[in-house]
Amino acid sequence: MKFLSLLKRVLLYGVALVLVAVMLVAIVVYMRFGGTGRPFPDLSTSPILPDSVVEVVATLDEPPGNLAVSKDGRVFFTYHAESRPDIKVMELVKGKPVPYPNLEFQHRRPDGKPYFDQVFSLRIDSKNRLWTLDHGFHGIRQPRLLAFDLATGQLVHEFNFPSMIAGIGSYIQDMQIDLSGAKIYIADLGVLSKKPAIIIYDTITKTARRILERHPAVMEQDYEINSKGRRMYLLFGLFWMHPAIDPIALDKQDEWLYFGPMSGDTLYRARVADLNDTSLTDKELGSRVETFSRKSQCDGLTMDTEGNIYVTSVEDGAINIIGQDKTQKTLIRHPLFRWPDGLSFGPDGYVYIADSNIPDIMLKSKSHIKANGPYYIFRFQSGREGIPGQ
Repeated sequence: MKFLSLLKRVLLYGVALVLVAVMLVAIVVYMRFGGTGRPFPDLSTSPILPDSVVEVVATLDEPPGNLAVSKDGRVFFTYHAESRPDIKVMELVKGKPVPYPNLEFQHRRPDGKPYFDQVFSLRIDSKNRLWTLDHGFHGIRQPRLLAFDLATGQLVHEFNFPSMIAGIGSYIQDMQIDLSGAKIYIADLGVLSKKPAIIIYDTITKTARRILERHPAVMEQDYEINSKGRRMYLLFGLFWMHPAIDPIALDKQDEWLYFGPMSGDTLYRARVADLNDTSLTDKELGSRVETFSRKSQCDGLTMDTEGNIYVTSVEDGAINIIGQDKTQKTLIRHPLFRWPDGLSFGPDGYVYIADSNIPDIMLKSKSHIKANGPYYIFRFQSGREGIPGQ
């Protein structure tokens, strides 16, 4: 009896310790990631284009994340990494998704060769290479860049980010490539590390460096994201979505890089020449960042050849446009837009949209994700030209 009584007390103490530990973890998580934030102001206007111009390019069983469309109209896209897809990178072939470049790349390979793990962003450069950006599960595994020759489907470039560039807690999600294909500009949200930054990768020297880490222009602002009435929080409110730098765009003269936090009302820009000037100190570079305009809370940007910036609006399911007059206007709104995510220009002035419907995939079961399909890739004609794949 004494033994059973002692065992009971030990078990009770053990349960109490576990409960205390869980509470402490919850407190730490809430202090680091919690808090609702302010309501975001309504920046919308009457749409310039009617929703009838929107075309459905693909109807999918799983949510797309980002996409890139080649100059000859080939559509490549990722299934969103947060939905834990079995297949990561796809090409639309006769309207159907087909694993790209093949099925072998979609899973860990026993021979140790590179494979797709947590791929999100895709871009096509001027050399007709498809680049894939893999955040490696918040940097816990191996973040990497891979490039494929679209003419052959062969892997032609690989770079594994060292931990000093994209370490544990990083979240490299979106990127832009310059006209020569020599420089790639990458947004690191730093979701877990809370150290957002821009990463510049040189494809010639195969070197990378971090800049503007925790600069105000890359940090999130104190806004709540309310996506069509759905407040964006997880884990019963312990984690509220206030993403830092995510949208990033490069003008078609390689003069200005535009960027800003997803959770924020400000779009910033910096001269590419300054970003690539390694003689500047962090403070000197930071002082050269400019405030450009107000913007919606957005997950993706692209630009046309006239310098107009296309901005997704994740709160009201719209695509906005910001001209060089620094004024944002609603370009198009559509009832099927749930969370316009990645953007890419294609040929003939088409803008392609991957709608990921984030509220129905973040920490949701596979059955929930499937039940809330279908998911879509859209396009519309902007009336202006852009560079396909960007």
